[in-house]
Amino acid sequence: MRPVSAKTYPAKRWAPQGQRPPVQPDYGCWAKVWVFGAFEPSTGKALRLCREQRCSLDFIELLNAVVQAWPADELVLILDNLSIHRSINVQLWALAHERVRFLIQPTYAPWLNLIEPWWKTLRSLALAGRRFDDGAALRSSIVKSTDYWNEHRHPYVWRKQYQPISNLL
Repeated sequence: MRPVSAKTYPAKRWAPQGQRPPVQPDYGCWAKVWVFGAFEPSTGKALRLCREQRCSLDFIELLNAVVQAWPADELVLILDNLSIHRSINVQLWALAHERVRFLIQPTYAPWLNLIEPWWKTLRSLALAGRRFDDGAALRSSIVKSTDYWNEHRHPYVWRKQYQPISNLL
């Protein structure tokens, strides 16, 4: 899940001495859109759900879409440590869907979640070099970009080199 925001002011954190202060991206409006997503690396198929807020009920809506999109076999979903992923509503949903299993990735380890490179691709398809007048135009661009991706999808190949632990010692 990624926020797609349209802010034009410096971020709310200090920059180390000698470095420029971080600035939030400018997409042309003051709206914020939360994008919930699911990605299947073996086929490249992506699902997305755009919402105005981020809550467990919206995440459950995405989970229901995932179960419908992939109706057979066991589903293993890799989740980050966002609080709504561990909410009571989501835990109850998981108990009712025995074929769905959650794997919570370690804190500060986004490279273990294969949807992260897809978020970067979605940002480049939907947002790069564009300016939007309102949140509806921003959501429309995200929807069209995801549809375009799914029409031209391909399996994801993880390009990280595997290093046995013995090589690191």
